[in-house]
Amino acid sequence: MDQQLHFITLATPDLETARRFYRDGLGWDATLEVDGEIIFYQVAPGLLLGLFDADKFAEDLGGGAAPGISGITLSHNVGSPEEVHRTTNAMASAGANVLKPQQGLFGGIFHAHVRDPNGVVWEIAHNPGWRITDAGEVVLG
Repeated sequence: MDQQLHFITLATPDLETARRFYRDGLGWDATLEVDGEIIFYQVAPGLLLGLFDADKFAEDLGGGAAPGISGITLSHNVGSPEEVHRTTNAMASAGANVLKPQQGLFGGIFHAHVRDPNGVVWEIAHNPGWRITDAGEVVLG
C-alpha cells in the first residue's frame, strides 16, 4: 500500500450544524455536498475531509451505532502565537468551544485546542521549528 491518505471521514451527529460551522462560520467552501448525507472539503492537495451524517455513516458501515470520535485531533498550523489566538477566536465566534490556549507541554509549541459544535477537536498551533511549504508539505525540525 502506498503511504498516502486521501480521505478523512468523520461521523457527524448534526450535519446542518457542521455545515453552518465550516461554511458560514469559517468560510470554507465545500467540494461536494450530498444533502442530508455528507459534505466534503478539500483540506490539502490530495486530501478531503468528509463530514458524514452519523446515521448514514453507521448504515454505510453495515449497521449499528457509528463509533464516536476519541483520541484524535485535526491540526492546523499557523505562523505565530497571535494567529493561534485570531484563529481560535474566529472558531469560537462560529460556535466552537476553546478548550485551552497555552504554551504546549511538549515540543515548545504554542497552541489551542478547540472543540467544534459536533465534538471534533482541532489543534491550532504555532511551532517555530516546523514549516509548511508552498506545496503543502510539512517540514519537521
